[in-house]
Amino acid sequence: QEQAYAIAESIGFPLVVRPSYVLGGRAMEIVYNQDSLEHYMHTAVSVSNDAPVLLDSFLDHAIEVDIDVIADGESVVIGGIMEHIEQAGIHSGDSACSLPPYSLSKSVLDRMRAQVIEMATELKVIGLMNTQLAYQDGDIFVIEVNPRASRTVPFVSKAINVPLAGIAAKVMAGISLKKQGFTKEVIPTHYSVKEAVFPFNKFLGVDPMLGPEMRSTGEVMGVGTDFSSAFDKAFLATGDILPTSGLVFVSLRKLDRGSLIKLGKQLIKQGFELISTRANQELLASGGVDCQVVNKVSEGSPHIVDKIKNDEIAFIVNSTEDSQGAEDAGLIRRQALIHKVPFTTTLSAAFAILAGAKSGNKLSVISLQELHK
Repeated sequence: QEQAYAIAESIGFPLVVRPSYVLGGRAMEIVYNQDSLEHYMHTAVSVSNDAPVLLDSFLDHAIEVDIDVIADGESVVIGGIMEHIEQAGIHSGDSACSLPPYSLSKSVLDRMRAQVIEMATELKVIGLMNTQLAYQDGDIFVIEVNPRASRTVPFVSKAINVPLAGIAAKVMAGISLKKQGFTKEVIPTHYSVKEAVFPFNKFLGVDPMLGPEMRSTGEVMGVGTDFSSAFDKAFLATGDILPTSGLVFVSLRKLDRGSLIKLGKQLIKQGFELISTRANQELLASGGVDCQVVNKVSEGSPHIVDKIKNDEIAFIVNSTEDSQGAEDAGLIRRQALIHKVPFTTTLSAAFAILAGAKSGNKLSVISLQELHK
């Protein structure tokens, strides 16, 4: 443990901490300070020479990207590039994603394409390969490379109308990509959004805060002519309904507050009213955004949980540094589940939800057959 503290000091916070071998992000956590790290080391894992803990620098506010490719030893073809809606740090199985990417520029995507093709070639991959990248401030970081099929393959296959699993199986049996006629990346003209489905309504006492440990139990897909309509359909498919008016509770962690005024103005523009605790309200007011004030739970009634129980809240945006010590935030999210109030725990998802809400009155149905003519 002392070694971990020394390494943390040299790398700097925030950090991703995890056991040396994990599936589904089990026991992974993002820690933002020494107290959180000590709490993790004492309660989350049993550390020994046979079971070490790994510490990695965490990229806050980075955009995560999934790329699936097929290689046959001679050529590499990209199956699909998916931009995550939640920022890096949310498990890829829990994050919504868009194909094609909805915010990254062509030049950034071309750099990613070149890097992934080079990695697949160097690794001599035969079959499918999945790469997870992060983009931050002009730099591209490799999170992990998996020379195997990913859970994203069925989604990508449906989005581009190409049976990637079947093609990869034939490649592994010795049939080249050229012989199969799959030699070029398919970039669809429509948008497909994958959204995760969570079991939280079956476990109402659980805090639904998302992080590096996977918690979803399924996924749905929305398809539209633009990103906002595709996201709205995916959100609806999970069983939630995007609000179009009402009172929104906004409470952001300090690292996200640089975007608080922008978020507040967007909410007001779309017809919502705002309510928040004192620190967030004062920041919003400094930017000319009207916002009601409500007590923190720890400050006593009337507080935000009272308003949730009274069905006064239409939507909640609530991000926190970590789960440790965030009792108010956890209680708010649990009450939101019980009272079926839509909520998000990430800033990027909040903006995507607002984009989807704008398209709510113009949704249309289109068959996959029509899309893939």
